[in-house]
Amino acid sequence: MSSLGHAAQTFAKTLDGNGGGQDVILGATPTEGFLWCHIQWDDESGVAWLRNKSGLHSDIVEALLAPDTRPRCTVHKTENGNGVFINLRGVNLNDGADPEDMISIRIWVESDRVISVWKRRLRAVADIVEGIERGQGPLSPDDLIAKLALRLADRAEPIVATLNETVDRMEEDILSDIPGREFRAELADLRRAAIVLRRFMFPQRDALSTLAIEDLEWLSERGRTRLLEATDRITRLSEELDAIRDRAGVVQDQVVEARGEAMNRSMLILSVVAAIFLPLGLLTGLLGINVGGIPGENTSWAFWAVCILLVITTAFQLWLYRKLRLI
Repeated sequence: MSSLGHAAQTFAKTLDGNGGGQDVILGATPTEGFLWCHIQWDDESGVAWLRNKSGLHSDIVEALLAPDTRPRCTVHKTENGNGVFINLRGVNLNDGADPEDMISIRIWVESDRVISVWKRRLRAVADIVEGIERGQGPLSPDDLIAKLALRLADRAEPIVATLNETVDRMEEDILSDIPGREFRAELADLRRAAIVLRRFMFPQRDALSTLAIEDLEWLSERGRTRLLEATDRITRLSEELDAIRDRAGVVQDQVVEARGEAMNRSMLILSVVAAIFLPLGLLTGLLGINVGGIPGENTSWAFWAVCILLVITTAFQLWLYRKLRLI
């Protein structure tokens, strides 16, 4: 089974503290290093172990199994010292999914154990599992959280870069006078994606920064530094999403302005055409009324005289409108 497929199921690993690890049963006691238990949200046996045999307080268990979560970090005091409950989210890179439909991973961290729960597969977890198989896995529980946070940022960066490129293309098309009507649906999708991603990025930044500054006996300086690095990268992504949202708003305004100008131009043309034919219609209407005394009624060349008069009237109106810069 591939690492990616293996990471999509419930598993437990003991990590030796040197980058390697091996598969064990849930709840095993590691002889060295620490234990990582990863549980699928709908795996009955894994959830049963979490509720009955993990030794966690019921409030923590319910938080790990909560259906809806936002990124946050909370420190809890336990019998074995301080533990941390932290929620993180990553972009959805599963086939057929929208990246902004972010996947939640709920984590409980202690000095010798990490318990994580997810609903759907998260590529960042698969990356860590593959690193363990290469002997380049986490060295400690805090290093596991830092690696996971950094991998979540790595996976989100291409998505944000794609949004940036899309806005760049739209701005270039607007400046090149390419009609922007086809932008409407794409622009709406882009703004929605940026808003949804940003909604989780800022809380994730706060959660990681909170963990980095907590006074925990098992949080090493190396882990603290890497957590701050992950916080910085998440902050940068959040700021880029802010910029994308603002630039998309500017593009939207330009599209609306371009459509307004095109509509105004069309209305001006229709108004000029109507103004040209108004006096012509008046003249022909007067000459067409069914009463006596119509000039030229019995004159053979009267029709051509009226045609010439209409042509002269039209030419005069065109000269007048051009002088007034209406056309």
